[in-house]
Amino acid sequence: MTAAQPLNVLFLCTHNSARSIIAEAVLARLGMGKFKAFSAGSQPSGKVHPYALDLLQHLNYDTSRLRSKSWEEFSEPGAPELDFVFTVCDNAANEACPYWPGQPISAHWGLPDPSAAQGSEAERRFAFADTHRMLYQRISIFTSLPLASLDKVALKRHLDDIGRTTVRDIAEKA
Repeated sequence: MTAAQPLNVLFLCTHNSARSIIAEAVLARLGMGKFKAFSAGSQPSGKVHPYALDLLQHLNYDTSRLRSKSWEEFSEPGAPELDFVFTVCDNAANEACPYWPGQPISAHWGLPDPSAAQGSEAERRFAFADTHRMLYQRISIFTSLPLASLDKVALKRHLDDIGRTTVRDIAEKA
């Protein structure tokens, strides 16, 4: 895998309102021109969760292009050819995905849904911050992989390993 052009990465979640949106923003920052980040949902809510937007803006991410959208946008003619597709919620991982032009490498990086968090406002906002922390860690590992020197089988193994990284593993590394 060579990086003459930025590699296109799509993060999928059912509603495309929190986890996939956060992942898109994180990769847009960490990708340093090597990656182009996108997100989408199988049943998009049509809006980005306000706690996700607040968190990303507080952390100085560019949120101007973030929007909740259908994964169908990425299977239509003229859509970017995807190199990687990551599901970040269990529901999207179990759904039949559309055909992705380019035969991207895919992996499941499931995380708890922060928008389903219960408790006080502070506890619910903490769930979004925790989701950001976990995605930041996983995406940092992904962006540091030596992509040019890995064959597809080895790369897929690494991506699956990143997805199996538990919340405890990430907390211990932080």
